[in-house]
Amino acid sequence: MKLYIAEKPSLGRAIAAVLPKPHKKHDGYIEAANGDCVSWCIGHLLEQADPESYDPALKKWQLSTLPIIPDEWQLKPKPKTRKQLSVLRQLVKKASQLVNAGDPDREGQLLVDEVISYLKPPANKIKNAQRILINDLTPAAVKKALANPRANRDFIPLATSALARSRADWLYGINLTRAFTLKGQQAGYKGVLSVGRVQTPVLGLVVRRDEEIANFSPKDFYEVLAHIQPTEGGPVSFTAKWVPSDACLPHQDEEGRVINRKLAEHVVQSILQQPAIVLILEEKQKREAPPLPFNLSQLQITANKVFGLSAQQVLDTCQGLYEKHNLITYPRSDSRHLPTEQWGDRHQVLSAIGRNLGNEHPAAFVAKANPELKSKAWNSAKVDAHHAIIPTGKVSDISRLSNIEQKVYRLIAQYYLMQFFPAYRYLAQTAEFEIKGGKFIAKARQNQDLGWKPLLKQEPEEQYLPSFKQGDTLWCSHGELLVKETQPPKHFTDASLLAAMTGISRFVKDTKIRKILKETDGLGTEATRAGIIELLIKRGFIRRQNKLVLSTDSGKALIRNLPEPTTLPDRTAQWESQLDAISQKAKRYNDFMLPMLEDLKALVDQAKAAQMRGLSGLNSQTTFKKPAAKRRRKK
Repeated sequence: MKLYIAEKPSLGRAIAAVLPKPHKKHDGYIEAANGDCVSWCIGHLLEQADPESYDPALKKWQLSTLPIIPDEWQLKPKPKTRKQLSVLRQLVKKASQLVNAGDPDREGQLLVDEVISYLKPPANKIKNAQRILINDLTPAAVKKALANPRANRDFIPLATSALARSRADWLYGINLTRAFTLKGQQAGYKGVLSVGRVQTPVLGLVVRRDEEIANFSPKDFYEVLAHIQPTEGGPVSFTAKWVPSDACLPHQDEEGRVINRKLAEHVVQSILQQPAIVLILEEKQKREAPPLPFNLSQLQITANKVFGLSAQQVLDTCQGLYEKHNLITYPRSDSRHLPTEQWGDRHQVLSAIGRNLGNEHPAAFVAKANPELKSKAWNSAKVDAHHAIIPTGKVSDISRLSNIEQKVYRLIAQYYLMQFFPAYRYLAQTAEFEIKGGKFIAKARQNQDLGWKPLLKQEPEEQYLPSFKQGDTLWCSHGELLVKETQPPKHFTDASLLAAMTGISRFVKDTKIRKILKETDGLGTEATRAGIIELLIKRGFIRRQNKLVLSTDSGKALIRNLPEPTTLPDRTAQWESQLDAISQKAKRYNDFMLPMLEDLKALVDQAKAAQMRGLSGLNSQTTFKKPAAKRRRKK
């Protein structure tokens, strides 16, 4: 008997649907006509044991017992799903062939592997176990995956990487949360000060942004426009912007903005009624390829901007569209590319989009799509365990979906459809002028082929320059002084916080660490980012105010009192680099764990010696009033 162990019941049912019929439905599994069985986990059936499972004395939080480091790691059944673990125990005993059908990622690999290991089947069963990777729950896709199993042992490095990450996060979270909570309570804090390898740097991002806004003092800066006409006395037809020379550097801020008003006023006066000589005229044909299909983070960011949906709402909606309705592929994906072999499914997927959307946008574009266009999205070399989120070929009455489900499905369909439209093409013009010894630049663009842009209901604005050539002399009728004011950064929203978590490298100064973070998933994973934001809200460290994500007084106090390295993303970069090396067989488990333990011991010692301040009277429900940025009246 072949036993398929899926990560969730929905995937189990999808596998069973393509096995020989008739089926017998049992409690916790489905038996096919050929005797093969499909069962499932319900997420994690096992969890890391609590400290008190290792030693009852550890139930009491005491600084003297830290750090807590198990000699032999223990997993324990989750109480709510113990019954399903018993079902699997009996099936694993009977099975002659085990098949890991966990979700196609690091966590999915470990989730099923740890259950198989916990149930202790004979060594040959573990050795001969198979692995199937399913991204799409439609029958055709599931059949294809079942027909191409791989050896589960090939994925041991991936599971080892996930195991190391799981244990390291447990050690880090348990020890530092206990240490800083105890020290915080000594300083008058009421509640738990939770610390995590990912959640704390995310909180650090929000706190630093809020403090930067609160402490911001606006400053004036100046720009100069030259109003240019083809001939002296003719109508003004366009403007060119002054580009300060190196001689102006003492009068500019660190971002190159001119902060000396007298200098800018002098330029305005000097270019009045002066010839404008065309030094350079460049015309380039430019093209903008359609954006790639979504991964989860980019979908969450876009849905927040377009519909105001939170990251968690988008994730939950996608899980329903995937598991319940089978209308989209696996949603917890970090990839924006598609395997080349999926190119053959395009006609079926395009047809399903058209039929599902009816008269709603973007259904009208299905008929205009060119199925022979192959965008750069199709690239097997850039696809690992899972691919971009796209619609499946399933036809369904989407009017039965919730309003949010319909919106998210349409968005995913739009970005898939774009792959069958040509690039947006335009003519870009750049003209450089010399006016009274100063450099001025004018830019313009003319649309030539809108390509995929109408799918987003966009028509880029056009600007025109009159006809002239390099060496011509035009005329500057007058200059114009623009007085502008520096703006504080904006408070985070779900969209911008997710973007910061995925693009965390730009918040890091160390070039080596920045490079690592560019190559990894950033802070958290596609599957966990929404949960991290919700967790910080639940723990009272951040809160939502309309679309804004703001830190609370408790969140700010925690970040101020923690050692700075725990509040920065650098550790995640170092961990992810090493965990990736384990999954690629370039590092061993202990190469990661032993240095991590030394680092942890040092942080615990630092916590024990810390004198925490500003926590008296605060608790996990203490909120934060948004302070207004310091402003001053314009003169």
